[in-house]
Amino acid sequence: MSSRDRRRRRTPTRRRVVWALALALVFAVGVALGESLNDNPQPGSTTTQEQTFTLPPESSTVTVTTP
Repeated sequence: MSSRDRRRRRTPTRRRVVWALALALVFAVGVALGESLNDNPQPGSTTTQEQTFTLPPESSTVTVTTP
């Protein structure tokens, strides 16, 4: 058995372990996100304020000079 054959045998196992860890991490993040969304308190009643915002007209000064 050469070292090349040994490497080929280990690669699928290592790849499976990496995939399993990645899936476990994604699952854990999903569970954490779901729990955090579930733990959020429900908002109370919505309060809407309707108000008109107006700006005063801008005054401008014009200087005219004659040549």
